[in-house]
Amino acid sequence: MRSYPPPFTANPDVLGGRLVFRGTRIPVEVLFENLADGLSLNEILDAYPNLQREDAIAAIEMACETVTNYP
Repeated sequence: MRSYPPPFTANPDVLGGRLVFRGTRIPVEVLFENLADGLSLNEILDAYPNLQREDAIAAIEMACETVTNYP
């Protein structure tokens, strides 16, 4: 797994502290909800032009690592 800064942040003054992709107001769960609904990554990126491909991929990789390393 490559090393990268976390692609998201939380701030109580932004969307009530929900986890959002850094530099945006896009909640992280939007990525996973859209993937679960069957949208491709390209479709999601088209719908959210402020979401960077690298950040979306990093979030997916982090989620995969978490699931893979689950006890």
